[in-house]
Amino acid sequence: MREIRTSRTRGARPRAGLLAAAALAAVVGAGAVGGGMLPPPPALAEPLTLERPLVMPSFADVVERVRPAVVSVRVRAQAIATRGPEGFGSVPDLAPGDPLYEFFRRFGEGDPRQRRGGPPPERFAASQGSGFFVSADGYLVTNNHVVENAVEVEVLMDDGRTFDARVVGTDPRTDLAVVEVDADGETFPYVEFAPERSRIGDWVVAIGNPFGLGGTVTAGIVSAEARDIGAGPYDEFMQIDAPINRGNSGGPTFNLRGQVVGVNTAIFSPSGGNVGIAFAIPAHVAQSVTTQLRAEGAVTRGFLGVQVQAVTPEIAEAIGLGRVRGALIAQPQPNTPAADAGLRSGDVILAVDGEAVDDHRDLTRRIAAIAPGTRVEITIFRKGREAGLDVRIGRLGT
Repeated sequence: MREIRTSRTRGARPRAGLLAAAALAAVVGAGAVGGGMLPPPPALAEPLTLERPLVMPSFADVVERVRPAVVSVRVRAQAIATRGPEGFGSVPDLAPGDPLYEFFRRFGEGDPRQRRGGPPPERFAASQGSGFFVSADGYLVTNNHVVENAVEVEVLMDDGRTFDARVVGTDPRTDLAVVEVDADGETFPYVEFAPERSRIGDWVVAIGNPFGLGGTVTAGIVSAEARDIGAGPYDEFMQIDAPINRGNSGGPTFNLRGQVVGVNTAIFSPSGGNVGIAFAIPAHVAQSVTTQLRAEGAVTRGFLGVQVQAVTPEIAEAIGLGRVRGALIAQPQPNTPAADAGLRSGDVILAVDGEAVDDHRDLTRRIAAIAPGTRVEITIFRKGREAGLDVRIGRLGT
């Protein structure tokens, strides 16, 4: 096993130029300025080294332990047909003698004149992704986009067995879904979510089904946290550099204790393959969402009723806020908790129940996590002064 050591270089012989520079510094340091001696240079800080060398880990024990809980999710999904202005997709009204008539007849599912004006055809598409069991009674987690519009769901175990399954609930806003395997009382190996958040630099192991090849293991580190990739209002992705590709969607990312720290969801790639930038839904988000999906089949979120935007340095200076913080209300919506509480355009929300709000995205996540009907105190900045308003949180519609 290779050991990586970090230490200072000792015993190196300086070059002549470096000796001359050192001698000059000594002369200047010994000279008098205004009748006094120059102060000695400050002592150097301790070197940034480790007392013990880091040792590259082996992931074999983790993989052997958790791999039976990771599955391949195969889906037969109903495609949504888009009706165009001609009544059937984008197929125009063509006469049999038209040069394009034969093309649409062969590739457009029949005579375009017969299909025009009728209902869109029923189309099906096959897809596959990954997932993992979170309970012994057959509940597993995957991505919403893996099972979206699913008609039939099949789960392939690591040992080769196949089970039929059904979608229990989905949450498009976080791209999570819960699926239940129909197994007549059989128990399954399962894993648990990590109770603590991963740190940047932590090792992680991803297991999934890239490109339909079957169970594959890759490893890397946590590269960043709380990434906003424009996927939705609750973006809080963990970025990892473990190789993730198509088919890994819905699969788990583990820490070295075998706990799930993220659900693989998206990649950044100009080519569609891995370039070292992948995004996973962090465990604390996934656990909260999947717990509600298992219990209720849907996710309940708090609702305030404001359109918010970022507080820029220019805005902070213009309104006398002092520094960039909070979320600026662009417009409160009528007949909402915000309007009822007296929130106005131009107010800056600084805190919710005494907890500071970092920015507009932080506010969105905080409000969504509050149970509908809860009364909270919203601290705002208005006309140079802070004030507190009592707000009863509403329920966000589906």
